[in-house]
Amino acid sequence: MPPGRRAIAISAFLLQGYAFWALWSRSLIWPVIWPKGSLLYIAVTVLYTLGYWMLNAVLTAELLRKTQLESDEKAAQRIQKTLQPETIEPPPGYQLEAFYSPFRAVGGDYFDVIDLTQDRTLIALADVSGKGIAAALLASNIQALVRSMAGTDADVVALAGRINRHLSRYTPSDRFATAVFLLLDRDSGGIEYVNAGHNPPLVGGAGAANFLEATGLPLGLFGGATYEKRVATLAPGETLLLYTDGLTDSIFGDSPQERLRTAVTGDPRRSLSNLHALVDARLVEDDVTVVLMTRTGAAN
Repeated sequence: MPPGRRAIAISAFLLQGYAFWALWSRSLIWPVIWPKGSLLYIAVTVLYTLGYWMLNAVLTAELLRKTQLESDEKAAQRIQKTLQPETIEPPPGYQLEAFYSPFRAVGGDYFDVIDLTQDRTLIALADVSGKGIAAALLASNIQALVRSMAGTDADVVALAGRINRHLSRYTPSDRFATAVFLLLDRDSGGIEYVNAGHNPPLVGGAGAANFLEATGLPLGLFGGATYEKRVATLAPGETLLLYTDGLTDSIFGDSPQERLRTAVTGDPRRSLSNLHALVDARLVEDDVTVVLMTRTGAAN
């Protein structure tokens, strides 16, 4: 509630309380008995009624404000859905699954899968600090930056650096985002990646798995931050898992990352269902995003 309306509401409560006190003490200015007789009851009625209408006006205005906020939130939810890919066409020779569940109507997670030239695919995933509309706005900003830069900056280091400088310059100091940018060579399964302070993606299969650890700071913290590119390989039969901390935070028990390792090193056809089975709904307090890509064989 805005401060002005809050002050009016408090005044209304005090006015009604004063009316009850005056009725109990039989005076508006006790210990002096004034006014007397029916004038006291008329004054008390007027005071109480005035407080009632003041409070009613404030509550009505607040109801209208919250109704408008809910309408705006639903509109934001519809807009954000258009920014997240509803269906993703997997590259030839790969299977691709994605799951996105915002904790509130809108969330601060972002993911994208962008086909580039020369048989390459860019996979981007980011998690903005905070929740709600403010986080969703920054996530939308990152989405626009990735889309606008992906065509010219196929290099993941350049992409991370430019987005970091933009966020450092144009966002509040208490806002930042962790992110992962991976460039997949669809023919060879080779991966070039930058991990900007994000939960480490996982490449696993045939009982073994490797985490792609952070190679730089989160985006937006320091404009001069530098990022290191590292490489990995997604062999036939292996699965690449990207996720936000909403997934690991909702896994009950110790060593959630080890449980993720177990979930993706089995049958790749059950990887997503295995991950769902790990989530404890009672622990979900953040947006949850999962992107799974499995290399089934050589690209056509």
